[in-house]
Amino acid sequence: MRSFDEIYEISASRKGGADALEELLGKPLPQSELLEIPDDRWLSRFSQHVFSAGFNWKVIETKWPGFEEAFHGFDLGRCAFMDDEMFDSLIQDTRIVRHGAKILSVRDNAAFLLELRDEHGSVAQVLAGWPKDDYVGLLKMLKKRGTRLGGNTGAYALRFMGVDGFIFSRDVVGRLVAEGVIDKAPTSQKALAQAQNAFNTWAEQSGRSLTEISRVLAFSL
Repeated sequence: MRSFDEIYEISASRKGGADALEELLGKPLPQSELLEIPDDRWLSRFSQHVFSAGFNWKVIETKWPGFEEAFHGFDLGRCAFMDDEMFDSLIQDTRIVRHGAKILSVRDNAAFLLELRDEHGSVAQVLAGWPKDDYVGLLKMLKKRGTRLGGNTGAYALRFMGVDGFIFSRDVVGRLVAEGVIDKAPTSQKALAQAQNAFNTWAEQSGRSLTEISRVLAFSL
C-alpha cells in the first residue's frame, strides 16, 4: 500500500499541481457546527438523497422547496406519524416525486431519527460524534436502522452535511483495489474493516480528514 504522500503526488500530477488539487478537496465542518444542525435538517438531507437515488438529482434539487412544504419542513414528529391520509395526499402531490416507497422512507427515517434523539439527545450528537476510526460502523448503522440509506446514499448525505467521512465511489474503490486493500467494492465485514484500516493509516500519516483523503484517492484515477 502506497503512503498517503505518494497517492497525493499522483492526484496532484493529474489535477495540475498541489494548489489546484487543494482547491478541489473540501473540508468537513467542525464538530461544533455540526452539533448545531437541527434534527429536521438531517431528515431533509437523508430524504433528498433517497429521492435522488436512481433519479435525475438536478430535478430533485429544483423541486426540493416543494418537498420541504409537502413534508412540513421535515419535522420529525409529523413525518414519523404519517397516517394514511397524509400518505394519500403526498402520493398525489405534484410538488414532489410521487414514489410511494420513497415517501414511506421519510416516515421510517423520521422514526429512526427520533429514536436517535431519544437515545442521545439529538441526531447530531450521534452523527457528528461518531468515532472517525470506525466510520464504517456509522455507515452500517444507517443501513441497518434506517430505510434506503445503504450503499452510498447515507454516505453522500453525510458528506453534504459536512460530516467527516469517506465514500466508496467507483474511483475511491479503484484506488483501494490498486493498493491491494480490497479486491472489489467492499460489502463484507472483513472488506469494510480493511478499507477502514487503510483510511486510518493514511489519516495518521497525513493528519488530514477522512473527507480530504477520500477526495485525494478519488482524484488519483
